[in-house]
Amino acid sequence: MSDMLDTLLENQRAYFAAGKTLPLSARTAALRRLYQAIKERETEICEALAADLGKGRFESYMCEIGMVLSEITHALRHIKKWAGPRRVKTPLAQFPSKSYVKPSPLGNTLIMSPWNYPFLLTVGPLVDAIAAGNTAIVKPSAYSPATSALVQSLLTDVFARGHVDVVTGGRQENAGLLQRKFDLVFFTGSTGVGREVLRHTAEHLTPAILELGGKSPCIVDETAKIELAAKRIVFGKFLNCGQTCVAPDYVLCHAAVKDRLLAAIKAEILHQYGTDPLLNPDYGKIINEKHFERVLSLIDRKKVVHGGEFSSETLQIAPTVMDGVTTDDAVMGEEIFGPVLPILTFTNITEVLDTVRAGAKPLALYMFSESKQNIHTVTTVLAFGGGCINDVIIHLATSEMGFGGVGESGMGAYHGKRGFEAFSHLKSIVKKSTKIDLPMRYRPYRRLYEGLLRKFLK
Repeated sequence: MSDMLDTLLENQRAYFAAGKTLPLSARTAALRRLYQAIKERETEICEALAADLGKGRFESYMCEIGMVLSEITHALRHIKKWAGPRRVKTPLAQFPSKSYVKPSPLGNTLIMSPWNYPFLLTVGPLVDAIAAGNTAIVKPSAYSPATSALVQSLLTDVFARGHVDVVTGGRQENAGLLQRKFDLVFFTGSTGVGREVLRHTAEHLTPAILELGGKSPCIVDETAKIELAAKRIVFGKFLNCGQTCVAPDYVLCHAAVKDRLLAAIKAEILHQYGTDPLLNPDYGKIINEKHFERVLSLIDRKKVVHGGEFSSETLQIAPTVMDGVTTDDAVMGEEIFGPVLPILTFTNITEVLDTVRAGAKPLALYMFSESKQNIHTVTTVLAFGGGCINDVIIHLATSEMGFGGVGESGMGAYHGKRGFEAFSHLKSIVKKSTKIDLPMRYRPYRRLYEGLLRKFLK
């Protein structure tokens, strides 16, 4: 394996050094080929996602395929502007000259993707890497083998060897890749593995973008529109069986409206998933037995007020709601990453701030409220990667905003222009005129010029 990885990386370095990724025409041609290949193999992608996660066709397109196509379309529409030099103001002290920022590809990149959205979170960052003019070695997750095989086949058909290569496998392959020097490592996954990635990249002083996770709170205050909040919370929490890094991890609900919210959430689960979600063909499954058992271990049966059913044969857990939860419960001790929704209560906004700040900085934060003051307080005081007011999850569905975490939930952001820049180095360049050469900066220094210098530099 070691020789194979060395050969892949050597080929990629040679491909990049030959300048094949630099022309905009080459980048756009590659993105168009990728777009067309995804359209042609949409059914195969859906079948792979169904095999790995039990995803239905509608959800597969809405949450994975369609979002990748949208990212490609956005990049093709804006790549010429993104890649061009950007004029900036030049200080008077540098007269006569002009200054500009020139985006430049970083070079040979490594993209390591997770299993929960195995197509979106593999091909999405790859779009940004290609648009920025890089090569990429793509390492999909071993936990989603059907999608990983599909991704390997798709990317092998679309890209030249040395431009994009796919390495499949598990921990041994991950470790082998991280021992090698890249120009950027882009990792999506758990916080624990993210720490290991950062330790390895530090050995080579390689920049890393880490898209991690955490316990993303969903705050519902006493002014919220309860029925609408319940509908949107149920959608976001139980999408992909809760295996979404930005899913609402838990609800912080004002005590005055908790009973109404709980009743509305139960009604929405019945409406969206039916009386027996485990028989719903559009309801997926937990990725594997290990994670299935972990999620089950977080459920306190005494506090379950809805759901709780499960099937060890199909690795399914019904949408489950727990009430009367405190921060001492096991379900609050780690990111749930499954279809279990704990509900906690508060009586004033200060309790909300204290509860969220007591934990790690979350990847996402959601708030349902009609109170401008409460919204301002929460979004100003609390640190989080991104989020929504009066909705959940949809902030990552736009290419106009960067998506990423803060603190323990990640570093760096991507999507759209932010993604292009994440895979680029922005060179700062001053072009000085050769027609005039002001003498004041040269030795011997003269008192005559000191007054002028102080006017320029103050």
